[in-house]
Amino acid sequence: MKKHSPFWALWGGPILMGVLTTTGLLTALVSDTWGDWWSWVALGVPVAVMGWYSWPRTRAAADATNAPTTPSSAPR
Repeated sequence: MKKHSPFWALWGGPILMGVLTTTGLLTALVSDTWGDWWSWVALGVPVAVMGWYSWPRTRAAADATNAPTTPSSAPR
């Protein structure tokens, strides 16, 4: 079994978003009918991903990140 490269684990998503954006922009410039549909999809997916990751998290997730500090890590 082949191990996954750490390069793709880190850069796979941004490269995919870049390819989608580039093809969407180029298709919007040079194509018609089906190109209009592809450009909407290709430019909408990165916007949807940004919206997903910028959406506020639930209260339980916020409580987990704002856990009280332990006495040993409190400032002196």
